[in-house]
Amino acid sequence: MPSLDGATEWLNGSPDPESLTSGPTLVAFWSASCHICHENMPAVREWKKLYEPRGLRFISVHMPRQPEDTNVGRVREMVAEFGIDEPCAIDNNHAIANAFENEWVPSYYLFDSDGKMKARSAGVYGVKMMTLPLQKLFE
Repeated sequence: MPSLDGATEWLNGSPDPESLTSGPTLVAFWSASCHICHENMPAVREWKKLYEPRGLRFISVHMPRQPEDTNVGRVREMVAEFGIDEPCAIDNNHAIANAFENEWVPSYYLFDSDGKMKARSAGVYGVKMMTLPLQKLFE
């Protein structure tokens, strides 16, 4: 798994590095100005209800797409609105996005407990494309 270093701030606490190697992890990139991200949030919350009790860890990364997305106060409001309670990186300098070589929101990266990427998806069909890899990981 690429580094999660370089966040300008963490909301809901930063992830414990040891916990990221003790089970699978889903990293979800989103942006305040991304309407597809907003539409996909309920599905990501459902994944969390279904898979977190089975050991899946969640990390959110807010990746700004435009200057107003760097407003941390607005991001805090959206974190509360969407019920994001996992660690959420504010990636205003795109340090995490660059480490992941990620250009898109929404995008989802699924890693196994060894940190090996099992699946990646992005865009309007990102949730649909990630559903099967998640199911297979927990069969």
